[in-house]
Amino acid sequence: MDSIISDFKQLSAKAINFLREDLKSIRTGKSNPAILENLIVDTYAGQSKLKLLELATIMTEGPSALSVTPFDPATISDIEKALLRSSLGLSVLVQANRLIIKIPPLSQEQREKLVKLVNQKNEEKRNIVRNYRDDSRKKIKQLSESKEITEDEKYKLEKEIDSETQKQMNELQKIRENKEKEILEI
Repeated sequence: MDSIISDFKQLSAKAINFLREDLKSIRTGKSNPAILENLIVDTYAGQSKLKLLELATIMTEGPSALSVTPFDPATISDIEKALLRSSLGLSVLVQANRLIIKIPPLSQEQREKLVKLVNQKNEEKRNIVRNYRDDSRKKIKQLSESKEITEDEKYKLEKEIDSETQKQMNELQKIRENKEKEILEI
């Protein structure tokens, strides 16, 4: 019985952590190395597709710029191409063995699109948590119908699942609000 609740908590926590990681890649008005970490770079004459994080060190260079220093200087042009092809709208400047990425300010229209994207991703995770809740409630119902638990235990477990679901939904709401605030901040 407790495994139903612990399974629900684990699955919900995974969904929430996935959302946190996913939202890091959404650009805000400030420079943040996380927006570049998962950028896929075609390198070594097309033999490898690697994440930028695996090819270089990414650091902030003030409020509106990032510095990318490749571990292998031979990959600098591949990284530059990947950055220019990305949908992030960044300008790239090659400086010796590193790249300086200027992050232009977001227009109001871009901010609104990003907020919609955050809401969409958040709603997807809310639906996943609801599905986990429904699955848990079905398991509880099956246990009750097969007389493995009493009616009182069934209601207690359902109440616990609902309470945990509410906590998860509140956490998702908080994550969404924080990211929106970050995006809308000028």
